[in-house]
Amino acid sequence: MPDRRTILADTALALVAADGLKALTHRAVDAAAGVPTGSTSNVFRTRRALVDAVVDRLEARDLALWHDDAGAPPPGTRDELADRLAHYLEVFGVAQAELTRARFAISIGAPDAVVAAHARFLTIAEGMVAAVGADDVPRRARWIADYCDGALLHQVTARRGDAIDPGAHRSAIRRLLD
Repeated sequence: MPDRRTILADTALALVAADGLKALTHRAVDAAAGVPTGSTSNVFRTRRALVDAVVDRLEARDLALWHDDAGAPPPGTRDELADRLAHYLEVFGVAQAELTRARFAISIGAPDAVVAAHARFLTIAEGMVAAVGADDVPRRARWIADYCDGALLHQVTARRGDAIDPGAHRSAIRRLLD
């Protein structure tokens, strides 16, 4: 069973996913978690600490997805990497769309809170790009991150409910790797 800190952070994440960053207050988390008033502020003393907890939970969930893939062989070719990233776009854009909306709400409303997590993601992306033998690794990793962010933003907002075309994403990502 998750500890109290994790339960409160997950509840906070659910609030942001449902109603945006403006809905994130200590009292709202207390109410949604069904805990006594003041419980959340005892664990997360400031609003920034609460926002940081949401960012940490998002990153933990993202890393759990990567770890679920740990049994799969790492992408060894550019085509395999494009396939894998297109798959992740489908997961984040459909199955985890609410969490992706929360990620964007925090990125826009509290950009300083996501800087470190974004840097860690770029490090992972650079490792994948380097592993498939692409040149200019940092630049290509940023291009892929920017493409994925833009594709996800459209998928969970303006194209909400539309089917994802993994083939189109695969093709676009593949071009970014060449």
